[in-house]
Amino acid sequence: VQLQASGGGLVQAGGSLRLSCVASGSISDINAMGWYRQAPGKQRELVAMIASDGKKYLADSARGRFNISRNNAWRTLHLQMNSLKPTDTAVYYCNAIHRGSGVWGQGTLVTVSS
Repeated sequence: VQLQASGGGLVQAGGSLRLSCVASGSISDINAMGWYRQAPGKQRELVAMIASDGKKYLADSARGRFNISRNNAWRTLHLQMNSLKPTDTAVYYCNAIHRGSGVWGQGTLVTVSS
């Protein structure tokens, strides 16, 4: 499976962005998908994940501001980010759990100015 992320950009604090990840290939074997982010000098961290049964996980930093969603066929994953803060500045990566292994897409840069 291949993942293509998009939607990053420059936004002022308090603004919104919607990230998208399009999956191709054997998407029927995807069990879960999520978004991670990596800020400069920091480790990559999980932001949000959604499982095949629709259950969602949001990191504490994202809860109340971000929402993760997908279409039923796993073809598209979204991350709606509202009330963005400068601390949300990072490269955001799409991830899929495919046949028990993690697959990464390329990152999309989100920059939040104060």
